[in-house]
Amino acid sequence: MMDERRWALILGVSSGFGAATARRLADDGWDIIGLHLDRRPTLPIVDELAKELQSKGREVLFFNGNAADDVHRTETIATMAEKLTPLGGKINFMLHSLAFGTLANLVPIGDDTPVSRKQLEMTMDVMANSLVYWTQDVLAAGLFGPGRIFAMTSEGSETAWPMYGPVAAAKAAMESYVRQLGKEMARHHITVNAIMAGVTDTPALQKIPGSEHLMAKAKKNNPYQRITRPDDVAQALVELARPGTHWINSNVIRIDGGESSSA
Repeated sequence: MMDERRWALILGVSSGFGAATARRLADDGWDIIGLHLDRRPTLPIVDELAKELQSKGREVLFFNGNAADDVHRTETIATMAEKLTPLGGKINFMLHSLAFGTLANLVPIGDDTPVSRKQLEMTMDVMANSLVYWTQDVLAAGLFGPGRIFAMTSEGSETAWPMYGPVAAAKAAMESYVRQLGKEMARHHITVNAIMAGVTDTPALQKIPGSEHLMAKAKKNNPYQRITRPDDVAQALVELARPGTHWINSNVIRIDGGESSSA
């Protein structure tokens, strides 16, 4: 991480962990590249985030579109390369925080329709495979410098929750990718780790059936008697991005205040 300008690439920057991490990294002197998928009603929120980051004196490049789409990824990375060349610096931090997938039962329960092949494959592609594709293409473009790659996982990767099967499978696959990428990216001086946050009130969690119960249970189990906040994770990621953490690799790192150990 020797370049004077440090760039952080955040996939899923507009809310939750992505937005909180962008804010904390900007405070720490990082310039931000953000990918988001927003329609007209939520675009003002993204615009405000970009202005907030710029007010901290940081360079900000935001791209609106489907981060899991091959054409959009190729075009975005080409634009990133074009923009970064005159500005200088490399991407020393990448956060995969894409939270778009299907919540459905794997088999019919009552009148419910189970997950389809298309939904299952889409969920796996967005929430797991895209980590590999972005890593491959950013590396091929010569944009990575030594640094860190993080991917957001969840306790659902190892616990059965109602209607969470498609996402659970994607999270488990993503953790496997993290272990393999950590081995393969070490030659480029890039570590790869998964972050398992505690139960956090985010737009993604609110879509899970029974999310209120999950939050109440997490609060009860947490030694701090509250659930995890996006900023708790963001602060930890800033620390994990520092050079002294270069020997933490291919792990699933829990950031939950002790919630999981008290369950």
